[in-house]
Amino acid sequence: MSAVPTTVPTASVPRRGVVAAVIDAWVMFGRNLRRYQRQPQIAVFVLVQPIMFVLLFRYVFGGSIPTPGLDYVQYLMPGIIVQSVTFSTIGTAIGIAEDLKGGMLDRFRSLPMSRSAVLSGRILADVLVSVVSLVVMLAVAYLVGFRITTGPLQALGALLLIVAFSLAFAWIAAYIGLALKEPEAVQGAGFVWMFPLAFASSVFVLPATMPGWLQGFATHNPLSRLANAARSLTIGGYPCGPSLEQTTLCTGVADQALLVLAWTAAIAAVFLPLAARMWKRLD
Repeated sequence: MSAVPTTVPTASVPRRGVVAAVIDAWVMFGRNLRRYQRQPQIAVFVLVQPIMFVLLFRYVFGGSIPTPGLDYVQYLMPGIIVQSVTFSTIGTAIGIAEDLKGGMLDRFRSLPMSRSAVLSGRILADVLVSVVSLVVMLAVAYLVGFRITTGPLQALGALLLIVAFSLAFAWIAAYIGLALKEPEAVQGAGFVWMFPLAFASSVFVLPATMPGWLQGFATHNPLSRLANAARSLTIGGYPCGPSLEQTTLCTGVADQALLVLAWTAAIAAVFLPLAARMWKRLD
């Protein structure tokens, strides 16, 4: 007769520490990137939708949208890049809800790994895909007539601002995905809160063309601040003024960039802890 083992398996002790959390986040980052390999249609949608917006506003609506002293394509492209990168966070919220509904997040939570790695790995992977779509959009922008008139360092600064803001914005998406749990509900909620931010802003049109009661919101909207900062860093300024007749080209790069950084820090400071707390409530 063979001897019966006398040792009893013990539960693995979760790794602790910053290094372990980074390693776990890297593993989850790779897992989420492989999801795009298994489902390439998701990546195609992420890339195609922004291109459709570019062509729609450039050739269909562009002729009827006034931007005094500036070609509309120069005004449009920084804004539409901001809109596309922030809109892509809806996919983050839906993906988290799908993993939660399918039980995948429960499996991850049972593993000896950092709790923060699941969300941070997901967000980093989705932001990387957004950066790829951003590069594709820049190529399309060049084809439809957009030109960067500043310099490479300023353009790089604009891209870094957009990426930093999208990282913070993704934590809003993570919170919504964890709070609502159902992918269908998350998708509906995502468009409800994203559409006012995107369209009641300076992303597509000048706030001066909007009703007076809406201009204040559109001017101070965080997407407006980001779009104006991107315009300042890529084309040297952004149209501003209380009316179309009084519109001039403002060049306050530092002011707009600081406002964007302030919004980025505020969003992260509020929604990162909220998402973490919602994650703990799943226990």
